[in-house]
Amino acid sequence: MPDNSFDIVSEVSLPEVSNAVQQALKEVHQRYDLKNSHSNIELKEKENMLILTSADEFKLKAVTEVLEGKLVKRKVPLKALDFGAIQPAAGSTVRQEVKLQQGIPIEKAREIVKAIKESKKKVQASINADMVRVSGRDRDALQEVIQLLRAADFGIDMQFTNYRTN
Repeated sequence: MPDNSFDIVSEVSLPEVSNAVQQALKEVHQRYDLKNSHSNIELKEKENMLILTSADEFKLKAVTEVLEGKLVKRKVPLKALDFGAIQPAAGSTVRQEVKLQQGIPIEKAREIVKAIKESKKKVQASINADMVRVSGRDRDALQEVIQLLRAADFGIDMQFTNYRTN
């Protein structure tokens, strides 16, 4: 009997984020209410982080709204953004770090595995680094697990990849 499996991952497309940042910067620099506010959005791909800076918290909030709008248009899930605290920065400005989630954190992976086990479906779930692999004999059971996980809210964005029959 063939064994079927799929992976649960949480990934953000960095090229889409980069494009959204470019579009947001263009709009921020053109908006009248944000002119001379020294607002900026910087993408640090190696650290999977965005750094937002502006003159004050009100303008920083406006920059954040512009960025979120551009990310949504490019189908980047907002659940994948983890906003840090607003901190004072040089030159009487404020800055905020926004982490981009790449991979499923271990505690969330444990929650996902627990939810799958509590569903009493005939599948096995295992944590592999920053993803969860679900395998089982019956394809229908795997489909039911996907539906169950889509209905539950784990506070992260999940994609279901590598659906295959071995």
